Amino acid sequence: MPIAASDVLVTTDWVAQHAADPSLRVVEVDVDTTAYDQGHIAGAAGWNWTTELCDTVVRDIAPKDKIESLLGSTGIDNKTTIILYGDNNNWFAAWAFWQLKIYGHQDVRIMDGGRKKWLAEGRDLSTEKPSFPPKSYKAAEPDQSLRAFLPEVQQAVKAKSAALVDVRGPQEFTGEILAPPGLPETCQRGGHIPGASSVPWAKACNDDGTFKSRQELEALYRAQGVTGDKPVIAYCRIGERSSHTWFVLKYLLGFDDVKNYDGSWTEWGNLVGAPVEKP
Repeated sequence: MPIAASDVLVTTDWVAQHAADPSLRVVEVDVDTTAYDQGHIAGAAGWNWTTELCDTVVRDIAPKDKIESLLGSTGIDNKTTIILYGDNNNWFAAWAFWQLKIYGHQDVRIMDGGRKKWLAEGRDLSTEKPSFPPKSYKAAEPDQSLRAFLPEVQQAVKAKSAALVDVRGPQEFTGEILAPPGLPETCQRGGHIPGASSVPWAKACNDDGTFKSRQELEALYRAQGVTGDKPVIAYCRIGERSSHTWFVLKYLLGFDDVKNYDGSWTEWGNLVGAPVEKP
């Protein structure tokens, strides 16, 4: 059964009423790393995905000690409820959610509709950067069952043992383009992993940025044969958009076995000898 949406989603109204609650911390994570400084929910922290939610030396998610330092300096301890939101239909809020779950944080939620809905409703913004009394945070050892690494994906392709969901745009899926305009990480070859279904990540959202209903989401994935009856591996270009789809499948639809292949197309499309499909 799906986890109750109220356990992982909160409304803009709820955030407006609870943002100052000392037991929670609101955090904005945007694709556009300048958006937070232009105005954010009062009291919200801002995390930069390009420097704080990744390993800046090795291509990887943020290491455990970096997560502990980031959360502690944001005034978060292990009991804090973390409310994430961001631009672009919560794309990078979901990336942060995925990493926090890898490191075992219990209560993480996403503000449904994200920055887009907050702005559309004319809600207040602040340009004041809050400071937080530092806290001690102890991350769990990373739960690698939430990630798919290359050997597992290769085996899944060979054995047809998992449903592969390519969440990039249609032109990326066909190989017409290698990356969305203006985004630098790219690949040597275009196309998609053999056998993958194309379900662009943004199709899971309504025009106002909120997630579609469970029934609509089930129909969206069922139409591509993704029903949760076997393991699911989602991928995109560098793993962020697919974390959004991972959130939808695991938390809104309750699929048991969902992994984010964060190596994604920049790994597969650069791999010598890797099979590639094109229409």
